[in-house]
Amino acid sequence: MRTVPLGPLPLRVPNVVLGLMRINDLADGAVRGLIGAARDAGIDFFDHADVYGSELHGCERRFAEAMQLTPAERAEITLQTKAGIVPAGPYFDFSYEHLIASVEESLRALQTDYIDILLLHRPDALVEPDEVARAFDELESAGKVRAFGVSNQTPRQIDLLKKSVTQPIVANQLQLSITHAPIVAQGIAANMADLDQSVTSDGGGILDYCRLHDITVQAWSPFQAGFFTGVFLGSDDYPELNEVIDRLAKAYDVAPIAIATAWITRHPARMQVVLGTTTPERVVGSAAGSDLPLTRAEWYELFRAAGYRVP
Repeated sequence: MRTVPLGPLPLRVPNVVLGLMRINDLADGAVRGLIGAARDAGIDFFDHADVYGSELHGCERRFAEAMQLTPAERAEITLQTKAGIVPAGPYFDFSYEHLIASVEESLRALQTDYIDILLLHRPDALVEPDEVARAFDELESAGKVRAFGVSNQTPRQIDLLKKSVTQPIVANQLQLSITHAPIVAQGIAANMADLDQSVTSDGGGILDYCRLHDITVQAWSPFQAGFFTGVFLGSDDYPELNEVIDRLAKAYDVAPIAIATAWITRHPARMQVVLGTTTPERVVGSAAGSDLPLTRAEWYELFRAAGYRVP
């Protein structure tokens, strides 16, 4: 398993992460089997959010109850969670009070004294950077959160936070797959007229911004065709792409899912791929793409087969 820096911190983390948003209804043994498969594959980084599960903090609680980690076992893994979504609306709340209350409940649900990384879950249009900074300062000084990041935010939204927040923003979790790659495709098609791919809709080069500012991009939904529209692997909607994936999988002697992972991990931004599966075999297959040495020609062939233009 290849490791990458987590933002500017002196900490290296695996470039494949296991997201746990779907474990709410799994039995203890199934949760332990999933985590065990991930650990055996070199994944010791687990992604949560307060809204994952059938009730608030449900998946965090399910994880802790099933795993029953000792302090030594807890120290061996990285736990990341998110706060800021209010599902009753839905709406977003980055107020001091909400962030503090959410983290306190996450700590109880996860049965831990500290969270390694806290992400602001999507942007809040009503954000007050001073309130976020106040919450971050209190959580950090109390030892309850060790690092902070964001998700789905644009360069200017991050800059606004950094006006008040003193801690480094170590991560930005963004949707990315071969077939849903505007953060990559827009740069390739820059300055091309009459091509939708060239339209910048992410606020202006978020991938390059993160590279410039040492912010680790975490790619969520790495196998989804679009916004929760089903996976592209094996889909009849993507025959050309799957032909290329299957051919490369055979050449590298890996499962097709490893090629989909490698398309992201091959990028020099040194991104993390956030898996959402609850199938141990898919975790293992994905992990095989962690350090797969796709050539430039192979990477661009996959990109073109997904329907993107290369000028």
